[in-house]
Amino acid sequence: MPHFTPPGGAALDDLGVRLHDGAATLRVWSQNASSVELVTFDETDLDWVTEEVPLERKPGGVWEVTTPLLQPGTRYALRVGGPHGPGNTFNPETLLLDPYARGLAQGDGYEEWRSVVIEDGFDWGGVAKPRVPLEQTVVYETHLKGATKRHPDVPPALHGAYAGLAHPAMIEHFHRIGVTSIELLPVHAFVSEPRLLERGLTNYWGYNTLNFFTPHTAYATEESRKQGPEAVLAEFKGMVKLLHEAGLEVILDVVYNHTSEEGIGGPRSSLRGIDNASYYRQQPDGAYIDTTGVGNTLNTAMDAGARLVLDSLRYWAQEMQIDGFRFDLAAALGRDAAHTFSREHPLLLAIRNDPALKDVKLIAEPWDVGMGGWQTGSFPDGWHEWNDRYRDRVRNFWLSDIDYARRASAPVGIGGFATRLAGSSNTFSKERGPLASVNFVTAHDGFTLHDLVTYDVKHNEANGEDNRDGADTNRSFNHGVEGPTGDPAVMAARRKAMRNLLGTLLLSAGIPMLTAGDESGRSQGGNNNAYAQDSALTWLSWEREPWQEDLLEHVAALTRLRRENAALRPSRYARRDVHTPNASVMEWYNQDGEMMADAQWTDPGSRTLQYVAASTPVDEPINRILLTVHGVEAPADITLPTSIEGATTFISVWSSADEQPALEHVEFAPGDVVPTPGTSMRLFQVR
Repeated sequence: MPHFTPPGGAALDDLGVRLHDGAATLRVWSQNASSVELVTFDETDLDWVTEEVPLERKPGGVWEVTTPLLQPGTRYALRVGGPHGPGNTFNPETLLLDPYARGLAQGDGYEEWRSVVIEDGFDWGGVAKPRVPLEQTVVYETHLKGATKRHPDVPPALHGAYAGLAHPAMIEHFHRIGVTSIELLPVHAFVSEPRLLERGLTNYWGYNTLNFFTPHTAYATEESRKQGPEAVLAEFKGMVKLLHEAGLEVILDVVYNHTSEEGIGGPRSSLRGIDNASYYRQQPDGAYIDTTGVGNTLNTAMDAGARLVLDSLRYWAQEMQIDGFRFDLAAALGRDAAHTFSREHPLLLAIRNDPALKDVKLIAEPWDVGMGGWQTGSFPDGWHEWNDRYRDRVRNFWLSDIDYARRASAPVGIGGFATRLAGSSNTFSKERGPLASVNFVTAHDGFTLHDLVTYDVKHNEANGEDNRDGADTNRSFNHGVEGPTGDPAVMAARRKAMRNLLGTLLLSAGIPMLTAGDESGRSQGGNNNAYAQDSALTWLSWEREPWQEDLLEHVAALTRLRRENAALRPSRYARRDVHTPNASVMEWYNQDGEMMADAQWTDPGSRTLQYVAASTPVDEPINRILLTVHGVEAPADITLPTSIEGATTFISVWSSADEQPALEHVEFAPGDVVPTPGTSMRLFQVR
């Protein structure tokens, strides 16, 4: 393997504090500074300065000091001076956080933060990362606090805490629904925006990072918070260790595209005071180039910015044993010096090629809000991407198309839906294959699954922005009544729509991502942008009605079927007349059991499909499945194909038409006619 050189090379090695020989060396990068000073504080009074020590400038823009003042637990800050002029915002009186600080302590004010020296040390007890194969991965996106805040079997002291997420009650739930990889909304230290605090709200989701190396203190138990940053770090690592012991991976949603310093005039907590001109994208006159929509964009075209991201990833992957990362607004990280996205961006390639990140799952949210920001399908080999094309097509097929058909007729045929079901080969190259696609129907932002089938429009009044925030286009369908209803027919249609969406998600080729609470039909009352709602609206409820238990059992059945049937989870695209290992050879039949004609793919009157997939595994038994998809509300008779080579029996193993997963598996023969309810799916094993 070629030698790997990180951005900036050796000149940017060992930034931050390194303890050694009873002292410590602090290294800080600032190309434009004229002075950098270390300031230490009393442990109990963060306003009481105990020492001030200047740093010496070294080659490559690095400032350095070695001093016995920095010991485990020392509270410290930086003061940085420099020239005035466009792009520079130096103020030698401002106390700044070390960007590489491993611990934080907060004083009384909003900006009263201090860095803390941490002596990393934790007994992992030989527990290794689970290393779940990509084709077996089922991602579960959840909020650290919201997952356990109301769980009756998690002790109150652990509610909403790192330790709570790894409680046996949570592990039992994860195993029950068959997920393999827990993706946490941001847990890097973050703060709420002043504008939210002024309205009596907080940033619940956490996409407002204060520091890239420190776990969010508020998610630790009260006991750990009292003991200090070392205990917070130990609790986080303890959570990871317990989840790994249970065979569960931990993936972090990371926000490297911007920081909590907002636009010019916003808080000055770290990078802005250290070297604003270098760390943030801006015009020659100092005006920020904002491709993130929150005021600033980290400049990863500069070595220092790119290295900050890479060093943070290394720390979390190695010291914290994290299994993967989901990169928020990842297109912003791949913009070059001209602020244009490039799939060959040095940082994107470095993240993929760094030996320290070997086998780490890399998931991009492949867009930002800048010009040319939508980049789904454009990331380098080795990256996986949230597939918004999948989301939109699946929602259209089961929801907005049905809504439209009630007033006229279905607007499109089944071809686009089939492409997504089979792994989105029109979006991802054959080299990347179907596992480049992270399939999702919902995520933390947008409607929950329940609300997707219950509301036509958003209801975000609680956010205090007069319902202006949040997406207006949701591809949702309320099935005839806006919001809650007691109408049995509407409620039944909504439940079946949820099963269709979940069935599609968990039976599609690609990596499925399930949003926490969707397994039991959680509602947010139609709020599709609940980023500032830290309340029962967003916390998971563990009290379930019978229909919610039924839905959860459907999810458990679907993930089990996905595990048992290799044909549902190919890692490569099959090629016509060429044997491709670990692919699924696909055949497509119409309602009458005949091969699909070209015209039927785009015919709005032909929305019934039979999909046959045969696996070509290397280390699993050969497997075949048949999935019927019926995309209109009128029932239909589907004739099972007679031309599938060697097929003698079709065993029905799951149907979205069932309120509860069927315990008995009915067998059919080729040519049998299967009565099929409107808007439903059915999975068969082919023998």
